Parts: sequence; structure tokens; C-alpha cells
Amino acid sequence: MPGPVIDLHVYDDEMQLLHGLRRREADACTCFVKRYAPMVYGRALRLLGDADEAEGVLQQTFIKACERFQDFAGESSMGTWLYRIVTNEALMRLRRRRPQVEIDSLAETLDADQSPQPTVARPPDPASAALGGELRTAIDAALAALPETLRVVFVLREIDGLSTEETARQLGLGESAVKVRLHRARQRLRALLAAYVDDATEPTDER
Repeated sequence: MPGPVIDLHVYDDEMQLLHGLRRREADACTCFVKRYAPMVYGRALRLLGDADEAEGVLQQTFIKACERFQDFAGESSMGTWLYRIVTNEALMRLRRRRPQVEIDSLAETLDADQSPQPTVARPPDPASAALGGELRTAIDAALAALPETLRVVFVLREIDGLSTEETARQLGLGESAVKVRLHRARQRLRALLAAYVDDATEPTDER
């Protein structure tokens, strides 16, 4: 027999939701997860490129959030607060496996110029494909296809808008390494998305 239907609108106001979470109200917890899980999972998947690992980070993010509700001061939105938690969780996971990542990335980079680049199939109608969400799907697939070291730099620089210096600090890299990886990531994405992008020019890297 199905359980009672939860009225998520009860917690439309963020402060009401926060108060409910602090009181450990079951409906508030359900609303919290339903509202923010897609964002948290999408963020983890973009950084990690692996669905299973993204699921793990999703769970860990909500566990950490539940442990910290009493400390959340409300100076930023709850979404921004969660965004920082999931980013930190994903980056910590990447750091733990960095030695293997670096080895794999080096081998992949050495082969890059000699291997044919995969391309996303050309849609029959690019305009309608973009409107239908196919372009977003293609972009996400292309990001997932990047080597991990390139993908993370691209996400932090181009999606999060961090400067080269900030990205280097987040990842424990030199700024020159960040610039090289960003350049390679852009090249790979341009090749992967060739069916969708015409006459793209690479932006200058002044940040």
C-alpha cells in the first residue's frame, strides 16, 4: 500500500526547510534530497566522469550535510552550500587516486596525437537537437570521455569560472600545468563536439 503523499510545497521557503531539517522532520529530509539530488549528482558526475563514483559522492554529500545543518548560517543559499560540499567530496576522491590517474593520463596523452579522436554523431537537425536537450547530453558525454586530469581542470575553469591561480590551488598543481591541461581539454572537446560546433575559436586564457 503506497505511503502518504508528501506536500513538498510546505518547505518551499528555504528557512522553513532548514528548520525542518534541524528538527529531523522526515518530510523535510525527503524534500531536501528530492530538491537537491539532481544538482549534487550532476556536479559529482561532471567532476568524476563515473556514475558509480558519482552515486557514492551523492550519498556522502548528503551525509555530510545532515551532520552540518546546525552549523549552516544561511549566509549563502542551501544550494550553494551543497555545491561546495559535493565539490570538496569529489576533489578529495580524485586526490586519493591521483597516482593512478597521473599514470593513466600520461599514457593517454602520449597516445593522443597518434590516435583518431572519437566524434559525437552528427544530429539530423542541430537546431532541434539543441532544443530537445541532445546538445546538453552530447556535452556531458564529451566531458565524461575526457581523461580525468583534463576534465577536472575544464570544469573548474570553464564551468565554475575559477581563475588559473584558484584552479591550481584547488588541485595542487602549478599554473602552467593548469593552462596546458585546459588547452588540451578544449581541443578534445572541440573534436568530440565537432558535429555541433562550427568555426569555434579557442578563448584566450587571461584569467
